[in-house]
Amino acid sequence: MTAKLLLVEDNELNRDMLSRRLVRRGYDVVFALDGQAAVDAAAALAPDLILMDMSLPVLDGWEATRRIKADPRLCAIPVIALTAHAMQGDAHRALGAGCDEFETKPVEFDRLLAAIERLLAARAR
Repeated sequence: MTAKLLLVEDNELNRDMLSRRLVRRGYDVVFALDGQAAVDAAAALAPDLILMDMSLPVLDGWEATRRIKADPRLCAIPVIALTAHAMQGDAHRALGAGCDEFETKPVEFDRLLAAIERLLAARAR
């Protein structure tokens, strides 16, 4: 079965580059362009994993993740934070919001792929 990934990214270039690489790896990729759309898409689609940009319009990735993780129907969905904000404390802040992993931009694809595979395997157990 193909894993469905929700890619939450407002930057078209980032979204295109990342989604093409993930699709080539066999993932089904769906999109949300802002934090509120991410919360709505998570509820409607129940993806297997969420890649969450933290700097988003409407509702930022921190709050979108908190809302997803607060929903008993969605809280088991792994969330990987994607952020260009690599300041000290940002990883801790992302994990505190409910993210399961933290990756900085520009994304190191092999490391991101390993995190995706690890979280999907853990969820399948």
